[in-house]
Amino acid sequence: MGLSVMWFRKDLRLDDNTALKLALAELTNNDELLCMFQLNPDQFKVGTMNHDYFFTALQKFANCSKDKGFPIHFIFGEPLESFRSLKRKYPSWSKVYFNRDERGKGFKRDQIMMEYFHSENIEINSTLDAHLHGAFEIKKKDGSSYKMFTPYYKQWCKLQKNVYSKLKVENFKDRVIVNPTDFLAGSEYFEKLLLNSQHDFSDKVGSKQAELYLNDFILKKMNDYDENRDIPSLSGTSKLSSYLRSGEISIRKVWHTAWNMEDSAGKESFLKELCWRDFYNMISAENPHQHNTELKEKYKNFPWNQGCLEFEAWKKGQTGYPIIDAAMRQLNQTGWMHNRLRMLVASFLTKDLLIDWRLGEEYFSKQLIDYDSASNVGGWQWAASTGTDAVPYFRIFNPTTQGKKFDEKGSFIRAYLPELKNIPDNYIHEPQKMTLSDQYKYKCVIGSDYPEPIVNHKVARAQAIELFKEWS
Repeated sequence: MGLSVMWFRKDLRLDDNTALKLALAELTNNDELLCMFQLNPDQFKVGTMNHDYFFTALQKFANCSKDKGFPIHFIFGEPLESFRSLKRKYPSWSKVYFNRDERGKGFKRDQIMMEYFHSENIEINSTLDAHLHGAFEIKKKDGSSYKMFTPYYKQWCKLQKNVYSKLKVENFKDRVIVNPTDFLAGSEYFEKLLLNSQHDFSDKVGSKQAELYLNDFILKKMNDYDENRDIPSLSGTSKLSSYLRSGEISIRKVWHTAWNMEDSAGKESFLKELCWRDFYNMISAENPHQHNTELKEKYKNFPWNQGCLEFEAWKKGQTGYPIIDAAMRQLNQTGWMHNRLRMLVASFLTKDLLIDWRLGEEYFSKQLIDYDSASNVGGWQWAASTGTDAVPYFRIFNPTTQGKKFDEKGSFIRAYLPELKNIPDNYIHEPQKMTLSDQYKYKCVIGSDYPEPIVNHKVARAQAIELFKEWS
């Protein structure tokens, strides 16, 4: 009798889980399967919304799996020592299955762990699961990697996508190790971790919830996605990003559900967004230092401003620019931000305030429940004009005109800035232009109830362009 281990990571589902499907397919008559999750304290961001969402999702996954007779066991501590301890407890362990990480800390961890597995003669089965195409799968004809999205996208569209396959794990539950006493310490450790949660996401997590969002989007919203996705007051996006980040839903399920619908401009735009996930995953894997270093060589010593009062105002949604402040308060209250607004607040921080993009990226890493380092770093370097295929440095979003364009009546602004709820439409994007009598009339005194703009956009734009010219 042999023992196989299924190591779950950011793939919190039983359905269409590539590594799990392979593990079950390769079970022989006498083999047993141990399903486990390794808790590594070095990856915790205790108290942040990012942290609390993920581990709430993990709790939901563990509970649902247990109900199906497919329990997930927990080990904890430094990964290498955790697995050494597991091997001592189960000396018959001969195979390991996991969905591999292609970049970042997960990639480095996997390299260390695979060396250990080799040393113990444990057969390694690592599979691609989180993306439609792997980081090193799409190359130019000369074998080099793409740096621009459009040619990458054209090649990406030509390639066949792996199919979605429903997995009936109930047929294998008699082959799964269920003894909880062997992992009592891990369960207690996880319970203590959950007790430190400061944000309640219990009604938002889980594969069933993800499927509800997917079906709602595909059937009701996707056809108009290209028109509505930039309007933050509308529920025009899929809201699937947090579920894809944690693996609560399969990317193949999302792709094929959308692909099988009737063609439309909205469908094309949505599928293109899925390509951006693969593109940024590739860029991150090819540039392992991009988290801390500008990809464009000429900007590596750019004189960014560091922590300052303006940065604190930006974080709190107190810049005096309503669309920026509403976006930041949406982030702080919900752990999510509309994609159009992510571009606006990033542009404002890096161009209007000339504050280091790394500070904004770090703040997002704590606040976003859908935080993915590749997409987030890629997005910030795009906004800062320092990354691959980035926005030109002279293209600087005007927060006032952007607010007027995408939130014309101020519906989104009023939803997150209650101090502006009484402001008439003609002042909602520039409340500082009200007379003092109007400020009292509408119960919003600028400088008291709502701040003056912390920077003059026209002046800041000119200064940013001049500085970037010096470094270009």
